[in-house]
Amino acid sequence: MSIFSGISHELIDIIEWTDDSSDTLVWRFPRWQNEIKNGAKLVVRQAQAAVFVNEGKIADVYQPGTYTLETNNMPILTTLRGWKYGFNSPFKVEVYFVNTRQYTDQKWGTKNPIMLNDPNFGMVDIRAFGTYAFRVADPKKFMEEIVGTNSAFTTEDIGGQLKSTMVSKLTSELAKSGFGVDKFSANVEEISDFCKTKVTPVYEGYGLTLTQFVLENVSMPPEIQKEIYQYSRLGKVDMSKLAQMNAANAIQTAAANQGGIAGMGMGLGVGVGMGNIMANTMGQATNQMQQQQQAAPAPPPIPQAIQYFVAVDGKQTGPFNEQQLAQMVQGGTLTRESMIWKNGMAAWQQAAQVAETAGLFNNAPPPIPS
Repeated sequence: MSIFSGISHELIDIIEWTDDSSDTLVWRFPRWQNEIKNGAKLVVRQAQAAVFVNEGKIADVYQPGTYTLETNNMPILTTLRGWKYGFNSPFKVEVYFVNTRQYTDQKWGTKNPIMLNDPNFGMVDIRAFGTYAFRVADPKKFMEEIVGTNSAFTTEDIGGQLKSTMVSKLTSELAKSGFGVDKFSANVEEISDFCKTKVTPVYEGYGLTLTQFVLENVSMPPEIQKEIYQYSRLGKVDMSKLAQMNAANAIQTAAANQGGIAGMGMGLGVGVGMGNIMANTMGQATNQMQQQQQAAPAPPPIPQAIQYFVAVDGKQTGPFNEQQLAQMVQGGTLTRESMIWKNGMAAWQQAAQVAETAGLFNNAPPPIPS
């Protein structure tokens, strides 16, 4: 920089930061030994905060707005400088702009597996992955705890520390949470809220706010996944039927693998053992069937077909059912005037006068005229 530019910028009139980056958290206003003019303008845009540092001590913090730098709006710096009655000469301080917007889609993951003591599967190693979002909530605390004297500070500069602190806290809290490994996939939202609650105090200690925490995936050894799958099916399977099926399969396998005398002996032993299992399971099945049969109501008796006697040439013939009577009507053996009787009738009556047989003559042809 030339001497002319240094002279022309000897006094700073406007202090501002036009942020065109996507990951800058803190930016120090370049002063180059320049002095800030009394009455200079400070412009703090939305999602920004301006922090004044005097000889390593944080003085005033300005929220979004436009300010004219005078003693009445610089109380802490005025006290540090000893300006009891105002100041007229230029002054030198460091001005840091802090970005307070939300930083989303920050990745996190466990480098080393988390050891959980599951009540059903014992000690299990799992790995977890996800995303989180944060913002600077307290610029003063953030400057004191994290930034220091860096002229620029990005999300990459703090990402490693935030992630390692987060994973360390999660490892401890998940190990004590009591969540079963078979519940992780089905309760991702609940576990995400639990982790956010546990990690938030750590971020607040840095002057940050954890605005979002998402647990996207939990991985575990394949053998544990297989055991969880089998364990989840136990509540859906009829154990008595499963025992019968396994017993039948075992008998078939043992019979197919018999070889020589030793094989026959082994097959006999297996057969005896499987026979006992089959006897027990079949006995249980028989008992269940008997209980079901005893509990079921008995059906009503099958109705008996009505039997009729027919008087033919003064003699009693029969008994005949309705199908046989219909055939007799078609053959002309039974006429409307034929006398019939059934059990329960007081006397013999003509067939046309009995309700059950009267309809048989509707389908019979009339007599052939002479």
